[in-house]
Amino acid sequence: MRRLALAGLLLVAVLAVAGGLLAPHDPLLQDPDLALHAPTWAHPFGTDYLGRDVLSRLVAGTGTTVVAAIESVGVGLLLGVAPGLASLWLGRGVEWVLLRAVDALMTLPFIVFAVAVTGILGNGLTQAMLAIGVLFAPLFFRVTRAAGLALTRAQYVEAAELFGASRARILRTHVWGKVLPTVAVTAAQAAGGALLAVSSLTFLGIGVQPPAPTWGGVLASDLGFLAQQPWAPVIPAALIALTVAALNTLADDRGTLRAAR
Repeated sequence: MRRLALAGLLLVAVLAVAGGLLAPHDPLLQDPDLALHAPTWAHPFGTDYLGRDVLSRLVAGTGTTVVAAIESVGVGLLLGVAPGLASLWLGRGVEWVLLRAVDALMTLPFIVFAVAVTGILGNGLTQAMLAIGVLFAPLFFRVTRAAGLALTRAQYVEAAELFGASRARILRTHVWGKVLPTVAVTAAQAAGGALLAVSSLTFLGIGVQPPAPTWGGVLASDLGFLAQQPWAPVIPAALIALTVAALNTLADDRGTLRAAR
């Protein structure tokens, strides 16, 4: 399963980087004469209601979808990991403030918060992913804090403190290397959630405006014509589900190896 997951993610990465070049047709080209056509050799996934090639739109939309998911995970990492470690070494006052801030963020619903932020900052995918990333921060905070909590009492950390090592040196030399595997597993899991969030937002028309192709946007356009093409939504939905499953499989595999160590 791990090899299949890695192969699937490698394919998605290639499409994200070179999707525009690999698309067999122009993803924006409209041909009313081909509207809602069934799959053929020329159009393996059929065409949508405007006659656009579905395969080309999915391939071309991979980059936008994947980059947006990476943006949100990156924001969550930046806002969650450093405060998580800081809460263990900067005193009880800082710890109390950070814990209360995390508790407050955890009460916010992802999609509603993203819609509110895009309403204030503008309907752009970067704004939406900033909002999603802020809500991922508590996950990274709690995981990083839990992983670092046991290390604060480790003998080699106490010995380093007795020898006068600064907190920055202790974190860099003795703590970060131990926490990093846990953060990596969490990032893989969060990437799956971020991909679902991106697809949900673009499905609603938030972040990326038509006719720009995205996985969620293709799914939304297919759902409007179920009577003519009841099979069409299966393709983008399967692409989203399989990519998320591959990320979760990779994260579970890494988590098992880390636990065994």
